Amino acid sequence: MILDYNEYQYSKREWIKYFIQGALIGGFIGYIYYYNLIAMILLMAYGFYYVKNIRIDLIKERKWQLNLEFRDSLLSISSALNAGYSIENAFEQAVEDLKLMYNEDSLIVLEFESMVNQIKMNLTIENVLKDFAKRTDIADIAIFSEVFSTAKRTGGDLIKIIRNTGNSIGDKIEVKREIKTMITSKKMESKIMNYIPFGIIIYLKLFSPGFLDPLYNNITGFIIMSVLLIMYLFAYRMSEKIMDIEV
Repeated sequence: MILDYNEYQYSKREWIKYFIQGALIGGFIGYIYYYNLIAMILLMAYGFYYVKNIRIDLIKERKWQLNLEFRDSLLSISSALNAGYSIENAFEQAVEDLKLMYNEDSLIVLEFESMVNQIKMNLTIENVLKDFAKRTDIADIAIFSEVFSTAKRTGGDLIKIIRNTGNSIGDKIEVKREIKTMITSKKMESKIMNYIPFGIIIYLKLFSPGFLDPLYNNITGFIIMSVLLIMYLFAYRMSEKIMDIEV
């Protein structure tokens, strides 16, 4: 069970792998833009930022995966309730169903096993779901938790509520999938555009030796290349934000 889905703990191997990747990128940028050993070494510190940035992507990916799996868990609970199970037993049955769909060490299986154990320790399902929603910080789970608690207190139709919530989450996921499919080609175009400045500089270095010499090893060239690098990084960040569409 993960205590906070907004945090990601690297293994030692993962941290080293991502740091080396970031350091190589930074060193490459230092070579392309400054053609200077000191600049290359200094920019290899980009590895620290790269590790932090990748952590954000890994957190988003993990929460997206959990959201997909949670949708399937609601369908399983709904089926169990339709078959006459009590709500407590429906959660327990959902664990068995989820093990058939996912690996036993998948996020949703581990979470539901933990919830079942907490229910067996006489914790209410409402509190268990609230804790789950708080730890995951996923809107769909938080909404389901609130709706479930309200329905349980007022005697609402739990089967209908769970089914409708599952359908709603499913529709939302499908919309996001369609959006991702639609912008896949644009993301590829964006990546190609991001690589073009490096391609141009490498091309000039290879086929026009000496053409870029005035931009290296002097203060004027350093300032010009630094301004260009800042502009490039700004454009890169903007392209990432434009492509990061939340549903």
